[in-house]
Amino acid sequence: MSLTPSGLSLPGPSRRTLLRGAGGAVALGAGIPLLSACGGSGSSASDSKTVTVGSNSSDAVPKKAFADIYAAFGKKSGLTVDVNTKDHNTFQEQINSYLQGTPDDVFHWFAGYRMQFFAAKGLATPVDDVWQKIDGNFPDAMKKLSKGEDGKYYFVPLYTYPWALFYRKSVFQEKGYEVPTTWDQLMALCKQMKKDGLVPIAFGDKDAWPAMGTFDQINFRANGYDFHVELMAGKASWTDAKVRKVFDLWSELLPYHQEGAVGRTWQDAAQTLVSKKAGMYLLGTFVGQQFTNEADREDLDFFAFPEIDPAYGQDTVEAPTDGFMLSKAKKNHSGSVKLLEYLGTPEAEEIYLKSDPNVVAASTKADTSSYSALQKKAYEMISGAKSLTQFMDRDSRPDFTSTVMQPALQKFIRDPKGVDSVLTSIERQKKTIFASE
Repeated sequence: MSLTPSGLSLPGPSRRTLLRGAGGAVALGAGIPLLSACGGSGSSASDSKTVTVGSNSSDAVPKKAFADIYAAFGKKSGLTVDVNTKDHNTFQEQINSYLQGTPDDVFHWFAGYRMQFFAAKGLATPVDDVWQKIDGNFPDAMKKLSKGEDGKYYFVPLYTYPWALFYRKSVFQEKGYEVPTTWDQLMALCKQMKKDGLVPIAFGDKDAWPAMGTFDQINFRANGYDFHVELMAGKASWTDAKVRKVFDLWSELLPYHQEGAVGRTWQDAAQTLVSKKAGMYLLGTFVGQQFTNEADREDLDFFAFPEIDPAYGQDTVEAPTDGFMLSKAKKNHSGSVKLLEYLGTPEAEEIYLKSDPNVVAASTKADTSSYSALQKKAYEMISGAKSLTQFMDRDSRPDFTSTVMQPALQKFIRDPKGVDSVLTSIERQKKTIFASE
């Protein structure tokens, strides 16, 4: 899916598939049916009344939400939005070839490094003209996430969501647990949960990305936002003592994670929280998709990952952000600009959120009166953050995270005592990959 979830009842093992192989500038391997533009060489692609959109929102809930947005836009503008929807995994895996070929005018994508990567490759068009109209709708953190390395805007955000530790309010009340705000309190809570017969922290890393979220939380809590960004950009060493500290802390926490994580999907792990067999679960708010019963959903709550170093507190929040970009080969520039301007309005966000209550608007001007208690809390967490990160597979080179970090973290989970060789291997491969830029 998008790197954000969509819908409360959607299954889907592909909630977050990495952009495998996107680190190179060459087309993807032969033999794969390529993602191509909606209109191709037909008349619709060049029609001044039509704007084409490449979409990775193939699941029913987001697909309907976007259709509602485009319908509203059509009524306002008189333009038709021709949507080219591909299943999420296909879109992710073929995006590089797609953008180098005959892409749609506008395409769904992700803020931060993922956006900057293609902007730097010249595969996207700056949208500074759009931001002249929508600038006042977004906080500074969102503006920063929408800029390329050249300082120009390339991205229009639509929605976001935080990562946090989720729990059942009724379980905490029944057991007398208190929300931990420090590392020592978290460790003490885990020990008590284990003593009480609960799995302290639900965990499923079969798809190899959830572990990245755990690393991120510990890293920016222990070492701060700046070091985290440097590490993700390949500028800091993975053999640095600060990184080893992250894994040492994780090794302390790992015995309280659900066993057999590498063979379990995030959905299966979530079910242990639903069934009250697990006490906590570190994930994004899309965990709510697995709470299909209304009473269970109302019982779901979360708290920020606890403080590790008081110097950094809890001031960094992991908040992946999804939105839109303008391709280099757009055929209807003026129509595309109008669409992007509309997508950057509170109105468009509010239409989307009617169908997807697990995420929150990226704009500070969207109406939050209909938000659930969980959405309001998510919004407050994000809007109150000093710094926002996007998630390891968005904040770093996609080829590095998919080919190096995914297997490395799974190796660590299986054998935490082998961490030194894991970090040495990561650093060696990192140098090779980042040197190819």
